[in-house]
Amino acid sequence: MSLFYENELLRWYLCGGNLDYKRGACSLSGENFFMSETEYTYSPKMSVNVNRSVLDQFYRYKMPRLIAKVEGKGNGIKTVIVNMVDVAKALNRPPTYPTKFFGCELGAQTQFDAKNDRFIVNGSHEANKLQDMLDGFIRKFVLCPECDNPETDLHINTKKQTIGNSCKACGYRGMLDTRHKLCTFILKNPPENESGTAKKEKDKKNRKGKDKENGSGSGEAGNPNDIDAPDAVDRDDDDEDWGEETTEEAQRRRMEEISDHAKNLTLSEDLEKTLEERVNLFYNFVKQKKEEGSIDTADKEILAEAERLDVSAMGPLILSELLFDENIRDQMKKYKRHFLRFCHNNKKAQKYLLGGFECLVKIHQTQLLPRVPLVLKDMYDADLLDEDVILAWAEKVSKKYVSKELAKEIHAKAAPFIKWLKEAEEESEGSEEEEEEEEEDEHVEVVYLSSATQLKVETVKPAKEEEDIDIDAI
Repeated sequence: MSLFYENELLRWYLCGGNLDYKRGACSLSGENFFMSETEYTYSPKMSVNVNRSVLDQFYRYKMPRLIAKVEGKGNGIKTVIVNMVDVAKALNRPPTYPTKFFGCELGAQTQFDAKNDRFIVNGSHEANKLQDMLDGFIRKFVLCPECDNPETDLHINTKKQTIGNSCKACGYRGMLDTRHKLCTFILKNPPENESGTAKKEKDKKNRKGKDKENGSGSGEAGNPNDIDAPDAVDRDDDDEDWGEETTEEAQRRRMEEISDHAKNLTLSEDLEKTLEERVNLFYNFVKQKKEEGSIDTADKEILAEAERLDVSAMGPLILSELLFDENIRDQMKKYKRHFLRFCHNNKKAQKYLLGGFECLVKIHQTQLLPRVPLVLKDMYDADLLDEDVILAWAEKVSKKYVSKELAKEIHAKAAPFIKWLKEAEEESEGSEEEEEEEEEDEHVEVVYLSSATQLKVETVKPAKEEEDIDIDAI
């Protein structure tokens, strides 16, 4: 072999075999490396950032640059992703997932030969095109939606057909949007989340089962060296894993790994519990955040936990119980962000918020019953309640949360605000006839004062040239 080829072979090994081909072909078999000087260009970029929108060259999360090889001719042409196993390993996903993603995006069939590490997409596709497409897979199925780190695990619930997502970096827990075609494939082919220790235990059990079949358990024929040696090796490996570091830091890391593994195991188990049990879990989660003093900045975590337990709609009901008391008007300003995460564009959650408010009035009846219209207007102004939700609530007195008698009182106290809301709706429709009827028949003006403890209703005489009153400006 010439000096040129020896040097290039060394560079190929040092760079992980990462070469960008311009023309010609490369044949690599064992230690034989055949290539002419004009058949390739060398690429010094062996790896890229997992999140390619991050331009930091010292970004810790790297993956190999995708290598694609086109094989066949005519209708049998196909693209083999040579290093899909290495790419998938860097993403902590099975290699079948990104390959199937390519098939979904390209409308092409895919083939998997895991034994020979061959992952194929039908048709001729350039590596750069597939690399760009891989970014879409990473955004949807790898990166954490909160911290954008790729330290995530998928958790499949085949019973409920849901895909959970948890992040080891920031603690995020949530559910994936399952509308993409790949989600159907993931639900049918869940990832194997066995830890190394679990695999060792499984291997040990398999070996013990085989030993019994071979008669070792009953003392029959069999080579004791063949039986005992693997167990001894495994025991030594386990001792090295847990005993090589005895510092407090090492112990802390091991405990964190155990707790993370326990969280992953309970993620799918919690979803199989009854609604009441899941609501209680969410209640205890929010209560713990409050007791720890971290509730003020835990709005994202609270929403994530509610989504994980599939109780998002009921979130405002639980939050009302734990975060509100007779000082609800001030507390609503403080925790507005917490409630908005649940109530924004979610009418069901808004109904539960109204239910939580009714329960609160029952507990603090003396202080809150006179302030019902003021609190409702605060919720409306804060965009926690939509107009149509409030009007629908006002039409029917329900005894779902409080007694029917108290519910009637609450609705009676809310009547001036409901009336103002209806009038504001009618005005927004721009009907001149309805405006004239209001001027002739309605002589009740609703006055909101920031210092008032209850709603004030005044009967006034219509002026000759009465101007429209902006209730929000008062």
